[in-house]
This record gives sequence, structure tokens and C-alpha cells, in this order.
Amino acid sequence: MPGFLVHQGAVILCMHAGQAQPLSPCPRVLVSSQPVVTLSSPFTIAGCAMPAPPAGNGPCVSAQYVSSATRVLALGQPVLLQDSQAMCLPTGTGLTVVSTQIRVRGM
Repeated sequence: MPGFLVHQGAVILCMHAGQAQPLSPCPRVLVSSQPVVTLSSPFTIAGCAMPAPPAGNGPCVSAQYVSSATRVLALGQPVLLQDSQAMCLPTGTGLTVVSTQIRVRGM
């Protein structure tokens, strides 16, 4: 499905409201004056509200996207789209892109 490209300034949250940030965005490809994020970039998560064991299995610490654009690449890597799917560790839940730039779409 087509969607907006995710960039470094996008607001991305884990399912427990923790803030996710990409560790290695693509510095040579910009949208809205910020680097795009590719599938290979890991994410760190801060502020996850999931309780630690034994009450829960969290908090979310890191995440990795498992799906991305199929037709748009940046430096040979598929870029992330607003509807791309991710998995957080150690909880196994996903990430939600709350807001991103709205000028460039990918597929």
C-alpha cells in the first residue's frame, strides 16, 4: 500500500506510549529537510510504560521494522512508510507512526 515516507523527525510510539527514535537514518536522502529512515535502521525506545516482570514482559527497549516500501530505495535500502510494520523487543508489540511529513509518498 502507498504511504508517506518516514523521516527522522517523525513521531513514532510503541504500543505503550514510548518514544521511538531511529539510530541510523539515511543522511543523503532528505524529505522536508530531514533524512529518511530505511528498513535497516534499528530504533531505540524511551519512556515505555509496560511494567517489568512479573507484572509484564517489558518495557520496550528497541525495535526493528520488518516491512517497508517495495519500490522506493535510498542508497540501496528500502525506505520506511507510514504503514510499515515493526516489532519491539522484548515485548513483541509494534510501533505506530503518529505523524510524519506529508509531501512524499512511496509504494
